[in-house]
Amino acid sequence: MKDLIAIINPKSGTNNHSCATALIDKVVDKSRFNVAVRYVENPGDAKRFAQEAVTHGCYGVIAVGGDGTVNGAASGLVNSDVALAVVPCGSGNGLARHLHIPLKMENALKVVNQDLVDSFDYCTLNDVPFMCTCGMGFDAQVAYDFQLDGKRGFPTYVKTALEDYLKFKPQEYKIDIDGRSFTEKAFVIAFGNAAQYGNNGFIAPHASMQDGKVDMTVISPFHVLEVPIMGLSLFFKKIDLNHCVNIYRATTFRIHRFEPGPMHIDGDPVDMPCDVEVKCHPRGIKIFTPGLGENNL
Repeated sequence: MKDLIAIINPKSGTNNHSCATALIDKVVDKSRFNVAVRYVENPGDAKRFAQEAVTHGCYGVIAVGGDGTVNGAASGLVNSDVALAVVPCGSGNGLARHLHIPLKMENALKVVNQDLVDSFDYCTLNDVPFMCTCGMGFDAQVAYDFQLDGKRGFPTYVKTALEDYLKFKPQEYKIDIDGRSFTEKAFVIAFGNAAQYGNNGFIAPHASMQDGKVDMTVISPFHVLEVPIMGLSLFFKKIDLNHCVNIYRATTFRIHRFEPGPMHIDGDPVDMPCDVEVKCHPRGIKIFTPGLGENNL
């Protein structure tokens, strides 16, 4: 028998999680797995429960929730032998989409029964782990304001983004890539370990979680008339072809901005200082997937 801990966040995303425990009991193979359930009630619970799984020598952790819950659980598992199973129930589900994990809860749980575990990269923002993306600028402001809204879901996110666009002012950033420095005024600076924010918004369309590098997407300020084109290129996986966009790939990036402010880590807003470091940690997290290796997903 292999011991698993299921970490369930009943408040994430827009789904009803009341059936999660029952589905886990129904779907996960009891002849091979023994599952203990924990519920997220306070910030930091997901990471704490995952760290307990490592301490107790569990085989895996099932994270039932949105990208924030998944990030919390994954943060407690990095550089360990305990594997992460993602059951996406959020408003974006970026990691699940990148790894082609089914969005239907029952089908995502069936991935656990397949028991295919592979190693993937994770990244850190000033030593804080993230699995999919982090960023500063416009997307961080949207993440901050989205959290303040009482409603969740993609329509609310779009509404928040449109409102923020009308008042957002781009900043200048000093960027260091492998010892080469330059200054650039940017609307968004986003870092992608995975290819997308979630909801198939591909901010780093060629990012891989098994190449040992992180992709930095720099979006320069653009005219309001170009907003529809920028939006379409994001969702049609063509943002790298936009004339306002440059994408860089490296193991480590250092950014200096001229005042501290909000950033986001896997969609959750955080306050960060003027100087930040984004670093890739190759093959540092184990994840249950429908197939082995990104090329087979």
